[in-house]
Amino acid sequence: MSQEISYADFEKVDIRVGTIVEAEPFPEARKPAFKLKIDFGTEIGIKKSSAQITVHYTLESLVGRQVLAVVNFPPRQIGPVRSEVLTLGFADANGDIVLAAVEQPVPNGQKMC
Repeated sequence: MSQEISYADFEKVDIRVGTIVEAEPFPEARKPAFKLKIDFGTEIGIKKSSAQITVHYTLESLVGRQVLAVVNFPPRQIGPVRSEVLTLGFADANGDIVLAAVEQPVPNGQKMC
């Protein structure tokens, strides 16, 4: 377990839900990955992300899927892609990433509470 934090620390992490509107191959990545464009609604807009999720997902299965992401980290350059949000997931027993998602549809941009 990580070091204990206060609720105020947790509130600093802005986790939002968004819908993947575009998914493309990312052959330049060091590890297999996809380039994603995620719609976080009118307040945040569409943001780019790189995600190493090629084992459990196809490009076609990603479009329209709602995912969780941290939207207030600084952008990170990953090869030729500027990743603007951190798409969240968990490693399965083999270390392959499974996306964190919501069970029911919620409005894009909704903040995790």
